Amino acid sequence: MQTATAPTALSNEYSDRTFPPFRLSHLLQTVFAPPRGEKICILIDLQDPHGMKDYAFLSDPKLTIQRIAHDTFYKGLQDGVMQELGMSGGEMYAYAITGGSNLDLPDLAVDASGRELSLERDIYPRFDLILCISTYSATAPLTAFAKQFGFRGATLHGVNPIILASGLSVNYDEVSKQAEKLRLGVTRAEAVEIDFGLDGKTYTLRLLLGGQEAQKSHGLCRGGPDVANLPAGEVYFVPTGAEGQFPMRYEDGTLALMTVKAGRVNKVELLRGDADIVAAHREKLLSDPATGELGELGFGTQMLPVSGRDIQDEKIFGTFHIATGRSDHLGGGLTPDRFKSKSNATHDDILFSPTKTPEIMGRQVRMIRDGKTTALIENFRPTAYFRDLLKS
Repeated sequence: MQTATAPTALSNEYSDRTFPPFRLSHLLQTVFAPPRGEKICILIDLQDPHGMKDYAFLSDPKLTIQRIAHDTFYKGLQDGVMQELGMSGGEMYAYAITGGSNLDLPDLAVDASGRELSLERDIYPRFDLILCISTYSATAPLTAFAKQFGFRGATLHGVNPIILASGLSVNYDEVSKQAEKLRLGVTRAEAVEIDFGLDGKTYTLRLLLGGQEAQKSHGLCRGGPDVANLPAGEVYFVPTGAEGQFPMRYEDGTLALMTVKAGRVNKVELLRGDADIVAAHREKLLSDPATGELGELGFGTQMLPVSGRDIQDEKIFGTFHIATGRSDHLGGGLTPDRFKSKSNATHDDILFSPTKTPEIMGRQVRMIRDGKTTALIENFRPTAYFRDLLKS
């Protein structure tokens, strides 16, 4: 098979790995194995969903994600993929951008003719497969709607050319096998401890897991109502509690120290950077404490190049992430109704990696299981224990 090297804007040890060229039919067949006759559609987000009319949004060069949704996915469906897979539909709809990760979706949708529709009345019940290619992740709300209406789907927020040429070009049967090997190596852990290094100091966060079964995001969505988050490739837990401290890097480079008690961030201290950003975060935590709840601990399982987008970069083997906020889509108990404001009901991943958090070192991630402590990651590199799991 012809291979292509994924373009890379940032480098890591997997930057030179080659991948097959992206094929939409292969992605859909591998992820969904759709029976012939299923109906598919595409959702995108726009500041004004009426920009969907006559595809007017294509005139805005800043809307690179939405252009990929149109040029690669919508046109790909129309230009033979639906016929190849025996599918129908292929329509494209826009909804108003939510402004936050995993916030509930507005119900209004607009089609290419400019007609206003209801997602819950006109779209969710009519389609078997829904692809959501958006600015912000919609995994949590779409998972809830999938269970309600019976469809399957995938969320591909932030997709870019690097992701198309790597994370969406892999064989997800192999991704699933690899994730399962790593899952078995950490499942039923009692706790995970993480040592962070910053400015010569060490901060430790202890996440309690209660011996739960580890879960995996592996890209296969072949039966029952479900939504895959693509690119996939991680093993994760929903913590039962947490204590300690960890440094956090904001998007502008501001650094702050988070103190965690009883499973929630309850204190934020500026280390360096913009004091106003930290003050705003502190006020949000004080006014709506659920925003600080730690709702996920995840480990990447794939050998992928850095894309500059967390949706792929958190799936890289050797990286790890924690998340605050909503956790119901992962099997946790923090649902949107438990936030004081609906606009705060986000699920926000905090990725730690050499490129995302260059000032913060992930000195060691260690698992406590069956009374034994085992290092999993050191300095953002998988330990021999973690790597050897893939050889089994």
